[in-house]
Amino acid sequence: MSVADFLAYLKNEKRVSQHTFRAYEADLRQLAAHLGKDPAQASLAEVRLYLAKLAKELDRVSLARKISAFKTYFRFLKKRGELKDERLLFLKGPKTPRKLPHVLNVDESFALVSFPKGASFLAVRDRAILEILYGGGLRVSELCALSLDDILMDLQVLRVKGKGNKERLAPFGSKAKEALEQYLSAREDFLRKKKKETRHLFLNIRGEPLTTRSVHRIVKKYALMLGLVEVSPHTLRHSFATHLLEAGADLRVIQEMLGHARLATTQRYTHLDFSRLANIYDKAHPRAKKQD
Repeated sequence: MSVADFLAYLKNEKRVSQHTFRAYEADLRQLAAHLGKDPAQASLAEVRLYLAKLAKELDRVSLARKISAFKTYFRFLKKRGELKDERLLFLKGPKTPRKLPHVLNVDESFALVSFPKGASFLAVRDRAILEILYGGGLRVSELCALSLDDILMDLQVLRVKGKGNKERLAPFGSKAKEALEQYLSAREDFLRKKKKETRHLFLNIRGEPLTTRSVHRIVKKYALMLGLVEVSPHTLRHSFATHLLEAGADLRVIQEMLGHARLATTQRYTHLDFSRLANIYDKAHPRAKKQD
């Protein structure tokens, strides 16, 4: 068993995202290069020495991510009975601060998604992208992977393939529907002029599938024009979940919409300020209510 076998397992059986695959590959290749052998043959002392070296070079978040990748590999080896030192399963990483991602308020979200003006192909496309990111809570990779076959316009849902190739239905609202319909019309005219055919939904100016990097640039461009900083496609996803929660949506429902396997992941994406929690408590708890 080797790193190559593990990577094949991630790609063919687990079907992890390209981003996750590349991160695991880089981390394990670097470990193997440092050890001069496959990490499957490493001892706890050897891996600890490597981590001590990394601790001088990396921040706590990066180091914790690498340790997580190593432990995943070691658990893979354990299941196949090929782990040399089982103490490697209990590697501990540094405690990392749990920072909440930046979130837009409702007014800022509305201003951003409606900012692209005009009837040009790019303006109509960008408006649809922003509406779908905020209205459906999609990951940027999920948005870029959409095809015409994934749109169920009558039901106002998108068929989305998330992490691990898991499929879910992501609803979108009337504003997103309107923006999407305008884009589909502009897209048809655009491809006719380009004399091209493709089933990919969102396209660049050359008629090719839009990349995640391009979507990041699009979101950042309009955010900066509005004076909003630290805004990315993920900011819109987080805002989507937060605003649903603040409006009273059930956390389990939000979990399903976001495509999270674990509820704990959804809880990290959503937050409420203390004053709102206290207000809910005052209204709901029998010992907090004022007596008539």
